[in-house]
Amino acid sequence: MNTKILFRSLIFFFFFCITSTNAQEVLTIGDAMKIALENNFEIKIAKNNTKISETNVTIGNAGMLPVATASVTDNNSITNSSQTRQDGTSTSLDNAKNNSLNYGVSLGWTVFDGMKMFARLDQLKELQKLGDAQLKQTILIKIAQVNSSYYDLVQQQQQLSALDTTIVISQQRLKLAQNRFSIGKASKLEVLNAQVDLNSDQVALLRQKESYANAKILLNQYLARDPKIDFRVTDLVTVDNTLVLADLMELAQKQNPGLEAQIINKRIAELQLKQVKADRYPVVNLTSGYNFAESESSLGFTSQASSRGLNYGFNATLNIFDGFNQHRNEKVAKLEIENSQIAIEQQNMILNTQLSTAFQTYLTNLELIDLEEDNEAIARQNLEITLDKFKIGTITTLDFRTAQLNYVNAKVRYSNAQYVAKLSEIALKELAGNMNF
Repeated sequence: MNTKILFRSLIFFFFFCITSTNAQEVLTIGDAMKIALENNFEIKIAKNNTKISETNVTIGNAGMLPVATASVTDNNSITNSSQTRQDGTSTSLDNAKNNSLNYGVSLGWTVFDGMKMFARLDQLKELQKLGDAQLKQTILIKIAQVNSSYYDLVQQQQQLSALDTTIVISQQRLKLAQNRFSIGKASKLEVLNAQVDLNSDQVALLRQKESYANAKILLNQYLARDPKIDFRVTDLVTVDNTLVLADLMELAQKQNPGLEAQIINKRIAELQLKQVKADRYPVVNLTSGYNFAESESSLGFTSQASSRGLNYGFNATLNIFDGFNQHRNEKVAKLEIENSQIAIEQQNMILNTQLSTAFQTYLTNLELIDLEEDNEAIARQNLEITLDKFKIGTITTLDFRTAQLNYVNAKVRYSNAQYVAKLSEIALKELAGNMNF
């Protein structure tokens, strides 16, 4: 078997070992997003807040329905009483008992308040839309975190594979050095150098395993599940290289939840102005009720009395002068609308700036993927040639080690280039509100 075939076989073997561990769950990015949507605590809280906003959208909460109340009052007393009449006679009674009982139902209904109740209902509906936008923003942020953490694991897993491969090569080198030393073709120094380099590679592998394990724990946190759950991820990073800046900006105008929230806030401010202006109009209330009253007295002209009956009517109030507070409140409400419009313009500028800079980074990273892929192929070919020369003793151990490290570094850079490009893609789709989940 020639060196090239052996080299590729070793790479395939260790790649297979990394990706074929039967005891571990294979977690795809789709599975990770699904788990996050179901388990993530912040998403759960945002969903409940949305349900609260939805529950508040009722005509009763807007003040359109009548209010009925029932009441009962029972008063009792024991007193020492005396009375002197106009004719000069007098009566007195110790421990005189008196009681009165009143109970009934009443109904109040605001039938006109300057259309404030209708503006209030519309405002409640807008608040529900604002809750939906905030939920979407929370989901986008968390899904972006899950994607970033997931693909970080992918590139770390690829680095593990690269380090495994270089350890195999270092072991080969040590074995060759020992064989050469045993037949007198190499010095003890060559064996020691090979052993030191192998130890260095093993240290790097241990450090990488630690980073990989910690990255798993972090992803489990985003998924709101036990940090001890073990799993592995796929080894493929697919970067969408078809994104177009103009399309992303158009989508952001329609789908970015931050911009959507600012637009809704302006609508809420406009409805608040309508409610303030409603205070210029009269408020008309209908009232009605049915009451029962009973009283007993141990001393007096009447020892017992009772009444019952229906009452009804209306009242109307109109604010004539309130110290110019109405004018002040309207002016403040108009300034709130102006501020919300400014916030929309500011959010638009920030969004376009973020998209433009992120897109430029995205294009650069796509080019880096191609370059690093070529570098990785060249470094692999260089290492294959160097390994052949090292076996026949026509190259120094230093040159061999340099080629070996160049290959590992090239693989790591290629993996990092794919990861960083994927992060750029995720950032662009998050800004555009166009992440699939």
